[in-house]
Amino acid sequence: MAQKLLVIDTDCGIDDAQAIMMALAAREVRILGITCCFGNTSVENVCRNTLRVLSVCDRTEIPVFQGASSCLVKTPNCPIDHFGSDGLGDVLEDEDPDLWKSQVQTEHAVNALIRLVSKNQGKVSLVALGPLTNLALAVKLDPEFPKKLKNLYIMGGNMEGKGNKTVCGEFNFIMDPESAYIVLEEFICPTYIASWEFTCRNKLPWDFFDALINQDTPAARFMRKITSKCSIFSPTTVTRKDVLFGPGFVSYDSYAMAAAIDFSIVKEYIECPVHVELQGVLGRGMMALDDGKFLPKKHNVVVFKACDLIKFRKLLTKSLQLPQTQ
Repeated sequence: MAQKLLVIDTDCGIDDAQAIMMALAAREVRILGITCCFGNTSVENVCRNTLRVLSVCDRTEIPVFQGASSCLVKTPNCPIDHFGSDGLGDVLEDEDPDLWKSQVQTEHAVNALIRLVSKNQGKVSLVALGPLTNLALAVKLDPEFPKKLKNLYIMGGNMEGKGNKTVCGEFNFIMDPESAYIVLEEFICPTYIASWEFTCRNKLPWDFFDALINQDTPAARFMRKITSKCSIFSPTTVTRKDVLFGPGFVSYDSYAMAAAIDFSIVKEYIECPVHVELQGVLGRGMMALDDGKFLPKKHNVVVFKACDLIKFRKLLTKSLQLPQTQ
């Protein structure tokens, strides 16, 4: 069976690392490249973090590209520290802090996106795990770029007006609302969205998380270390997620990746036009679902509602059993 071709666009924090490992563990998937964007931390740290993940999993042959360092219009609200200042829990030390610079490709991430997708037209699934700046720049450089994709999977946005970064906005979209707007207006390829509320409503129990990170493998030991001092990976920490949806473990970006690997994980979804609000104080960056078809938009996207948690658990467990034996 032919392998699924993926390109991953990431702002590599802890949940991105988990999602990348999930793709690495899927034998039916071939990752063509990983493009990096600011978000959970600076784009330089994102590149370093991505290379750390690939190193732990013994997959350093996958090329990593440095991309956007900030949003299109306004400066985002920084610093971001929910995964630590470095995005991976502030617990890792490199023997050579500058080694990553020689390991990152010289080609810009946006150019790499266009090249990799153009070379494999109609075959690439693009999985976007951070702010959508690189994607917005790609469509402005090449307006035909979305048509060349097989499909697009996004972790971001919201479907109920509940936010985790602002009152009504989800982190990835709030970090660059203009880019989110551009992507959801101009990408007419099949598009699938794992919103913040979807991930929170499909949370897992904390005892599963404990079993997950206590597997005796390099990847699990890595995940155990980077979550060890991060308060949001403690069941005693009460976050907005816990207040709104109840306690539990949520690996946000992994839901979009799981759907890209095996769409049968999505048990229920809504298919409708969506719109990203750019105006207002409270509503800026919010994703609105037009299930009443009020907007003059023909392009529908698929917004996930329910997840097969048994299958999802299996993918998560497998993702921390790396590196794989041949």
